[in-house]
Order: sequence, then C-alpha cells, then structure tokens
Amino acid sequence: MRCDIESPLAQTVAGATAQAVLSACVHCGMCNATCPTYHLTGDELDGPRGRIYLIKQALEGEPVGRLTQNHLDRCLSCRACETTCPSGVEYHRLLDVGREVVAHQAPRPWSERLFRGAIRALCIEPWRLATLIALGRPFRFALPAILKGKLPPKVEIGSRPTRVHERRMSLLKGCVQSATAPHINAANQRVFDKVGVTLTETPGVGCCGALSFHLDAPDEGRALARRNIDAWIGELDAGAEAVIVNASGCAAFIRDYPDILAEDPVYAARARRVVENLRDPIEVLETTPPTPHRTPARPRIAVHQSCTLRNGPRLGDAPARLLASLGYDPQPVADAHLCCGSAGAYSLLQPTMAGKLRADKITALTAGAPQAIYTANIGCWMHLGEKSPVPVRHWIEAVDDLLDA
Repeated sequence: MRCDIESPLAQTVAGATAQAVLSACVHCGMCNATCPTYHLTGDELDGPRGRIYLIKQALEGEPVGRLTQNHLDRCLSCRACETTCPSGVEYHRLLDVGREVVAHQAPRPWSERLFRGAIRALCIEPWRLATLIALGRPFRFALPAILKGKLPPKVEIGSRPTRVHERRMSLLKGCVQSATAPHINAANQRVFDKVGVTLTETPGVGCCGALSFHLDAPDEGRALARRNIDAWIGELDAGAEAVIVNASGCAAFIRDYPDILAEDPVYAARARRVVENLRDPIEVLETTPPTPHRTPARPRIAVHQSCTLRNGPRLGDAPARLLASLGYDPQPVADAHLCCGSAGAYSLLQPTMAGKLRADKITALTAGAPQAIYTANIGCWMHLGEKSPVPVRHWIEAVDDLLDA
C-alpha cells in the first residue's frame, strides 16, 4: 500500500515506521477474520483493514474528525490481526503512530479529556487507587451496581519468602495490580523461591506507562518508561538475571519501549537491553519446572489466553501446559483468540463493546464447567471477575497452591 506522508512526521522514525507498515499491507482483509470488534459490528471501519485506511488518510493530510477517532478508539490493540496477516503487517505499531497523529488533529471534547485524565491520575500512582479501594470496600453494599462491580475482591497476600538465592531477578510491582491484587506478586515470589530464584520488586519502578501512552499522554508514558529503564538497568548491572513481568499487558507495552523511544538515542539502546532480558514467569518455569507437594484440590479449570500473552510473545497456551503437567485439567475453550474486552482502560471507555466481548468470553470459558478460571493479566482478572460465575485467578496462584507445603 502506497502512502505519501504529508507532514513533518515524514522525516521521523515514527514516520518511517508507519511507511514501512503501510507498504507491507496488501489490503487482503484476512485480518478481519480474527478481529473481535469487526465480528461484533460487521463494519469495515471496525476492522484492521478499515482502520489502516483511516490512518493512511490522516497521514496523507486528509481531514480528520470524530469518525476516524471513534473507530480507532474502538480498537482493542489485541493484535489478533497480526497472527493471521500473510504479509506480516505490524498493525499495532501503525496504530500507535496513527492515534498520536489523530489526537493532535481532532481534539476531544472536554468531558472525554477529563475522564481519560482522571483514569491516568488514579492509576499510575498506585497509592491513589489503593486508597480509593480501601475507602470503598466498607461501603460496598451502598454503592451503585456499576461501581460495586468495579471494586475488586480483597485477597490475602500471604507470606513473602525471606531466603536469598544465588539466582536473582527483578519483578515489576506495577500500578493497578499492586493496588488491586498485590497477592499475585507475593504468589510469584513464593513460587520462584521454590525453584531457587530470589524475586524482588525493584525500587523506583512503577507504572509501565501503557495507560498514559494509550490515553492521549504519550510523553508522560515515555517519561514513565525512562524511569523504569533506569531502575532496571541498575538491577541488571548489579547481577539481576532477568526482568519478570507477570501482567502480560504491561509486558506487551514494555516490549515496545524501543519503538516508543526510537527517537531517543540514549534510551532506545537501554530499552533494547531491558527487552532482551524481559521474561514472563512462564518462560522461567518452563525451563525450571516446580515440584508440586500435593495434587490440585479443584483440578477442573479453564485457562484464558490473554491477548497480550498470546499475540505478542506467542505464549498463550504455555500456562495451560504447565498447569496440566502439575495435575490440573484445563478444559477446551472455544475461540481462544478472541479478546475478553479488558484491554487496559478499554472496558471503562467502551463499556458496551467490552461487555459484549466479556459475555461471549465467559460463555466460552465456562462451557466445560470449570471450578476456576485462570489468566495471565491483571486487566483480564478484573474484567472477567466482575461477571464470572466461578473464581478468576492468576495462573501463578494455581502453581503456588501446590507448593506451599
């Protein structure tokens, strides 16, 4: 696909990225076959091919308005389209460029700007969200249904290991996860302790920057990325073997640090070093499998393949394989490639679309009558847990359940 970029963007790395992605697209439309939003609406502009044309028009200087913005906003950034593209089009890289261009050309109404700003302010500093949750839980009974559903359950954190091993890795504490589900990191630390790895939350590392970057504050997202990179480089220099991220949505954005910092000659190189050492916990446990001390008490499970684990690093079925090796019985899940509708802040910004996707996903996940649903991402954990008839947990908790003897 030919594109003549009509702006100063043409002389930038971002412009070159957009040009390369567009040039690879042969507009065959095979991407639409796996696009969740196209499945829901049947609208060409709600599929990857249509959005690519909208971004192309914006880059070529065509007038941009709410139509373009709305259809780009409806994209989940799930990257399912990339798994079926015969030309290897890296759609998400073009989408990042396109959204930033469109945001400059089509200013949002003040109400949208306020809502997006509030989400950023609340979530990127975990203490704010944690405080709000702590204040809300005692009054859960009096909250409106829409707010009651968003209030996550309180889960006991449990003990954290105190042993120090020769092998050491750095764990992303996170922002939303550290406020809503700190028990996940604690479980991860206990599991790694059992396989001889000390896992520590690195001081100075906070929000990965994804929320800011995808909510019209890309410079804020880049600043958060630089802060994390500085802290992680210090850890790697001090002997840390890897950077562990158990929230697959955060890991997906961190893998894009070299792209979002491509114009920064210092941090682009540092970002590449971080990404080279980035690991999902499943990658460590596949090579260093834990030894269970008991059999699962509730073995019949369903494993939700979060898009950010399935479509980026292509590790979607790895947690289910590990859990099966430990005695669990993962049930088949139809249409595993379809997104649950969480997608960062998407469930807040596009509640109707997100709700339909969640309903379909829960139907698929519960078809085999599982006793619990396991996932790899904090957003999926919160979104599915709001309506699921069975408990939703992070898959690392299933491993931890068998090792706590």
